[in-house]
Amino acid sequence: MAFHRGKKNKRWIIKAVDRGTRRTVAWVIGGRDTATFKRLYDKVKHLENCIFYTDDWDAFSKVLPKDRHIIGKAHTITIEQDNSNTRHHLGRMTRRTKVVSQKEEMIHASLKLWCALTDPTVFKDYQSTFLSIFM
Repeated sequence: MAFHRGKKNKRWIIKAVDRGTRRTVAWVIGGRDTATFKRLYDKVKHLENCIFYTDDWDAFSKVLPKDRHIIGKAHTITIEQDNSNTRHHLGRMTRRTKVVSQKEEMIHASLKLWCALTDPTVFKDYQSTFLSIFM
């Protein structure tokens, strides 16, 4: 998913999503290069019993182990849906505005909050706190 601040300083959010639970496992923010993807792989390489489904971006094939890497658009629908939902619910990912901070720390914090609140158990805790205050 692309997020940029002008054409000169593009930032990309590269995510790893569990296809079974449809949950974001990890993400990194950076350039669209192999070094950025390597940082993401370092976060998930401890997951030994998983297969990586990706599109045909060459950084994936440079970093991922060949025996656990499957290339093809047929298996990437989960991550595409997750990217779409993130863009839909977090306006900072789609628009240029003066109101939204574009600092990398704020992008990371927004994603962290978004992932937490889309988890039903975390959301239920926040919902019960809200209801206890305002009801």
